[in-house]
Amino acid sequence: MTQITGGRLLVDALLEQGCDRIFTVPGESFLAVLDALHDTPAIDLVPCRQEGGVTFMACADGTLTGRPGIAFVTRGPGATNAAIGVHVAKQDSQPMILFIGDVDRSTRDREAFQEVDFQAMFAPLAKWAARIDDATRIPEYVARAYATAMSGRPGPVVLALPEDMLCDLVDGTPRPRIERPVQDVAIEDIRSAQELIARAERPVAIIGGAHWNAETVALAEQWGEAAGVPLVAAFRRQDAVSANCPVYAGNLGYGPNPALVKRVREADLLIVLGARLGEATTDGYALITPDHPGQTLIHIHPDPEELHSVYRTDLALCCDVGRALGSLEAPAGDGQPRPSGAEAHAEYLAWSDPAAREGVTLDLGRCVAAMRDTLPADSIICNGAGNYSGWWHRYWRYEPRSQLAPTCGAMGYGVPAATAAALRHPERMVVALAGDGCFLMNGQELATAVQHGAAMLVIVVDNSGYGTIRMHQEREYPGRVAGTGLANPDFAALARAYGCWSETVTRTEDFAPALVRAMTERGVRLLHLKTDIEVITPATTLSRIAGR
Repeated sequence: MTQITGGRLLVDALLEQGCDRIFTVPGESFLAVLDALHDTPAIDLVPCRQEGGVTFMACADGTLTGRPGIAFVTRGPGATNAAIGVHVAKQDSQPMILFIGDVDRSTRDREAFQEVDFQAMFAPLAKWAARIDDATRIPEYVARAYATAMSGRPGPVVLALPEDMLCDLVDGTPRPRIERPVQDVAIEDIRSAQELIARAERPVAIIGGAHWNAETVALAEQWGEAAGVPLVAAFRRQDAVSANCPVYAGNLGYGPNPALVKRVREADLLIVLGARLGEATTDGYALITPDHPGQTLIHIHPDPEELHSVYRTDLALCCDVGRALGSLEAPAGDGQPRPSGAEAHAEYLAWSDPAAREGVTLDLGRCVAAMRDTLPADSIICNGAGNYSGWWHRYWRYEPRSQLAPTCGAMGYGVPAATAAALRHPERMVVALAGDGCFLMNGQELATAVQHGAAMLVIVVDNSGYGTIRMHQEREYPGRVAGTGLANPDFAALARAYGCWSETVTRTEDFAPALVRAMTERGVRLLHLKTDIEVITPATTLSRIAGR
């Protein structure tokens, strides 16, 4: 049997697991892997411009495929840059594997060039962090990495690869493809849940988390409609079901519908389907408190470590959300669904229909309305962190599997995520949303998108400031602004320098025609929207927040 390098064996192991795309900033620490990829046309190698962009793209790709997105970066500076994506993948429950080229085994623990203890560094950020010192064990480590990244609550795995180990000549065979284990539900737990739901007068279901495939979406919509239970999306999980589902009630998070907040507060039963009930979803653990007096809590989640970890849970079901939904039935009785589901949906429709704001030169609400009229309903909407995203969270009506947005609030996510989405789904419309501060954290990945022929629309909302922090300043220290003003480039000119089509929009009435023109173009298109920071959210202004 002909021996092969560790780098070749690693690539073969990835092929066996179904890997067809790798995001990277190349480094001298894993040249043996790059050499193997030269002879592997089945894997699309996507060189990026910064390691944060690499791991953001891998996060997004893992979300879209359900299998780990794959990232390769070099040691030291490369790995520290890449850490942001590992953090996002952990908090957002996204399957991802980050491979880090590392120092030679013979120089370890001497603070060699760019040396970092990656197991110590990534232990708090990843589901598993390890180092492969023996090339013959590469198939074992890769198989375990896939299993760990996909099982239970998905998340990131980090594997360090000593440079000399990748050059070792070994005999080896990749392990067979790993599939996520199916977690069934106990019938006695379903019966208990059924009884609690049947007795409840004001139930609300909070939906989100990972593993929402087409079957799970259909089951959730069918069950919610038959039972008349409002389906409430967790923070930035608005694509768990269609916004047109007759019982979809909108989303929790920042700036939610007051009517929805009231409905959640008054619920006597909370049915949590896949969501974690994190800080943003629960408004700092205040909308739903960890002990939730007066409310019964059913929590259905695939990871046993999540159940009972923060919230007192009356009934915990450790299983796939889809398996649980497939076993639940609409409550017995007169056979009619509760009216609360349809009522909550009507409240959502009214809340998500933008009205013109007087005195606003460029009204983002009307811009979102124009996008709803122009773009396909299943467009993939990608954004990072910032108040600008609130207009789309409120007014865009998401379809299943169409939202890529970090629940951990990382800036700079939108452009890399959209690039990954455009490469994964060239048949769909992909939109990257970014504030001016958000865009300049990873806007250089426009070069990656252009180089690889991605087709996507980029919308930069430019208010010349870190708007979210300015909003907090005005609330806590009115009039004492520090560190939040930005002097920006001409984003439209910058986009053209990257090879994109672009236009600048300064008035509401100019947005829709510019959007139509953008849709006639190919490749990457960028609309630079110049807005007033005074109009800080869809609902209020800085002056009102500051009490002026």
